[in-house]
Amino acid sequence: MDKINFFPTNLDVKNKKIILRLDLNVPLKDKVIEDYTRIDLCLPFIKRLIGKKAKIIIISHLGRPKGNKDPALSLMPIYKYLKKKLQTNVYFFMGKFDDEVKDKFSHLKEGEVILIENIRYFREETEDDDNFSKKLGSLADIYINDAFSCSHRKQASVHKITKYINISFAGPLLKKEIDAINLVIKNKKTPVTCIIGGSKISTKINVIISLLEKIDNLIIVGAMANNFLVYKNFKIGKSLVENNTMEIIKKIYNKASENNCEIIIPEDCMVGTSFEGEGKNKDLDSIQENEIILDIGSNTISSIKKKIEQSNTVLWNGPAGYCENENFANGTRSIAKTISKNTLERSLISVLGGGDTLAAINKSKNELSFSHLSTAGGAFLEYLEGKDLPGLSVLK
Repeated sequence: MDKINFFPTNLDVKNKKIILRLDLNVPLKDKVIEDYTRIDLCLPFIKRLIGKKAKIIIISHLGRPKGNKDPALSLMPIYKYLKKKLQTNVYFFMGKFDDEVKDKFSHLKEGEVILIENIRYFREETEDDDNFSKKLGSLADIYINDAFSCSHRKQASVHKITKYINISFAGPLLKKEIDAINLVIKNKKTPVTCIIGGSKISTKINVIISLLEKIDNLIIVGAMANNFLVYKNFKIGKSLVENNTMEIIKKIYNKASENNCEIIIPEDCMVGTSFEGEGKNKDLDSIQENEIILDIGSNTISSIKKKIEQSNTVLWNGPAGYCENENFANGTRSIAKTISKNTLERSLISVLGGGDTLAAINKSKNELSFSHLSTAGGAFLEYLEGKDLPGLSVLK
């Protein structure tokens, strides 16, 4: 990954047309933006390119329209926000990518911006279509991918477009993401603790196996931990559990043993009889048949806190409980506060990734401090796993 061509800050881009692939996939409700974070992160680089007198063509997706022009997934609200935030002319392209598409962008002047409507309105995008990629590539002199979260996908605006543009770079946000993850897996300060949560072990098995060679402690939380409790012969009532995971977990324990990596699983938990209502803190040997594990308990929180305090690097992916109900959000909040406190007070390297993790701490994120918050989900996990991401391999 070290060979990636990053955008040189001193490059003269005056009068050059630049395709800037961004991740503007923000949450919308009734066509109103609920969280501007992803757009705001992109603004400094857009403004820098405007200042350099480039002609900027922005490409992004929103949701999964699957080639249909779903009005609920239009980038119009994002266009309006960019118009407010950028001190230049900003245009919105809602046309077709036909043989005359190049002419439709010829009006763009130095320092101006055009945002293309949701690129996934075109089914050719997700098919990594060659002809569509060629039309996209014909629009610009330079391509910059600043959307790490999409870089694990073979899609036209991330992958095959580079075949039709001579000069391609990774942008500063993408570089920041890679640098942050490398602090965990390559240029690390030991001991390294990894906290993995969420609901499914099957989606994270490969990254867990890969991380065991690189970390000192693996903490399993969330519904994923239920599988480990069953493996240890605890009764978990009506709690969520996946089928056919016992061999996977055995493999994880064996691999951890080979690499002197300690695995920490819950020692107590918060249970309820439904996902609504209040919960009770219970030891693992007293869970009833009608109860559901919905969060980690107070003893587990204390153990995790101690492990974080003994670590110099922490990676966290996935919430510790059912955060949609405040009564089961305490584990996640406690982990977040402990990581934040140690980041501030003793320069703990803390990297948080995945949409579910960020959503879980969203209400209090402005009061918390972390080394890096990654908005990427699948790309974050695949890079951790050591996979060669299609959107990055074409930038080498």
